Amino acid sequence: KSIEWGSQIRSYVLHPYKMVNDHRTETKINDADAVLEGKKLNPFIKAYLLEGEKDRDVSPV
Repeated sequence: KSIEWGSQIRSYVLHPYKMVNDHRTETKINDADAVLEGKKLNPFIKAYLLEGEKDRDVSPV
């Protein structure tokens, strides 16, 4: 998905439940506090990088 003006990349729900949703990769984590503290960012980074691999041509030459 392309990022354009006004598009939402990630949403943080802190009440009544806690969840972080990355709208680019549809990655969801239920530990919002850990994400906000920078402790659980790797799942978002990995999903984003894997999403980018799909867009590139990785076939052998």
